[in-house]
Amino acid sequence: MRMQNKLGAAILAMALLGAAAAPATAQKSADTLRIVMRDALPNIDPYYNNLRTGVVMHHQGWDALVYRNPDTFKLEPLLATEWKQPDPTTIEFTLRPGVKFHDGSPFTADDVVYTINLIADPASRLSTPANYNWLDKAEKTGDLSVRVTLKRPTPAALEYFALVIPIYPKAYREKVGAEGYAKAPVGAGPYKMTKVEPGVSIDFERFEDYWAGSPKGKPAIKKLSVRFVPDATTEMTELLAGRADWIWNMNPDQLDPVNKMPHLQAVRKESMRVGYLSLDAAGRTGADNPLTKQKVRQAIWHAIDRKAIADKLVTGGSRVPSAPCFPSQFGCDAEVAVPYDYDPAKAKQLLTEAGYPDGFEVELASYVLPQWGSAVQNYLLAVGIRAKLNQLQTAALIQRAKAGELRMYLGSWGSFSINDVSAFLPNFFDGGADDYARDPDVQKGLVQGGSTINPEVRKEAYSAVIKKITEQAYWAPMHTYVTTYGYAKQLDFTPYPDELPRFYLARWK
Repeated sequence: MRMQNKLGAAILAMALLGAAAAPATAQKSADTLRIVMRDALPNIDPYYNNLRTGVVMHHQGWDALVYRNPDTFKLEPLLATEWKQPDPTTIEFTLRPGVKFHDGSPFTADDVVYTINLIADPASRLSTPANYNWLDKAEKTGDLSVRVTLKRPTPAALEYFALVIPIYPKAYREKVGAEGYAKAPVGAGPYKMTKVEPGVSIDFERFEDYWAGSPKGKPAIKKLSVRFVPDATTEMTELLAGRADWIWNMNPDQLDPVNKMPHLQAVRKESMRVGYLSLDAAGRTGADNPLTKQKVRQAIWHAIDRKAIADKLVTGGSRVPSAPCFPSQFGCDAEVAVPYDYDPAKAKQLLTEAGYPDGFEVELASYVLPQWGSAVQNYLLAVGIRAKLNQLQTAALIQRAKAGELRMYLGSWGSFSINDVSAFLPNFFDGGADDYARDPDVQKGLVQGGSTINPEVRKEAYSAVIKKITEQAYWAPMHTYVTTYGYAKQLDFTPYPDELPRFYLARWK
């Protein structure tokens, strides 16, 4: 922890030097909230990125049929005024009249049918197909009514509709095409996008014709200016220098120094995000891969003191999940998960039994905070695994991961804030691009768990999957995330446990 204390002191010293120059009123006078983030968006289209940054942006600029109340998690009407399920694979939506898209065109059933049929088509090649592969088709039953047919019963369907199914404007997107839409997107949300520079910046402006009575409300702040920077240090520098009003995912040790600044504040909130270590058990990176051996993977789990990382690096009440999912999610059965306590002696023994008494060399790719990656690297080195830490931008790592190029990598998954394991496990184990286990039993169990509305059958299927994943040590949940936010004291902002900053609810004090 000595390194963290030194870093915190250095940041505080820098902050105090620049405090006099920092604007006391942030950008309240310009009515522009300046947001700085890492994880640059190469494509703002909600269906063609799987970054948390993209989810945050789409909830500002787009509306969905359903809204999930951030305080209660209760589902409420949004673009749909009501819905009913006459059978387990049919949902009938009644749509809201009088809604406009940002280009002034009216919202109708045609837009919903177009959106759902596009994302239900595998040829659309969406970034996160597991979020949509349960959709079959949509058909118009009236100017403001739609029937959606599901491929299978999907208990969490309405949560998906609330969190990851924003509605496209059919006529506009067909006119400009997918590429044109990504450059100049149009939605029906509380903010309209006025300028998009992929990977660089996004400008939003309050949509004055946003429909009255929305649970999102009409934004109090007129403009949002989102800029992307390469790393956490630059992000913090922008906040301290008064060039940013809001950042998140700060290094936890910077909480106290930021709170000592007269014009800034920092707060913490546990989220549904789980940090993980992915291992190439299937040998996608080559047959010479030591990670294809179960004992090697088990050694890695025993080698890392995950609790120490959660307690001393992540801090703020971070937990180590027993199962490969977020603890509150339906089906996340911790009781059947095989435990792996921190035991470096056991790790060395397992490596010897696997044929690697002297360890081996491996690339450890990561987009999490460098201190966390370094901690994992040091734990592995202590048992003989010489991991070369390769710190990458999030989008670059995801691209390599999906291509099957990474033997070992550190990442995080927020389940798009859906409180069901169907939003977690399939992303890593359904045979898709992110699956480094390729286990047919696990894939079969996920289909069983996701194909019925019977809760007991679902629980049984998911429990069997979790038992197999942990027995085989395919994938290691490292810790839950406790998000650290830093922002101007002039800003009234509320963080929520679903890790969705709602800038449309923020206001200046």
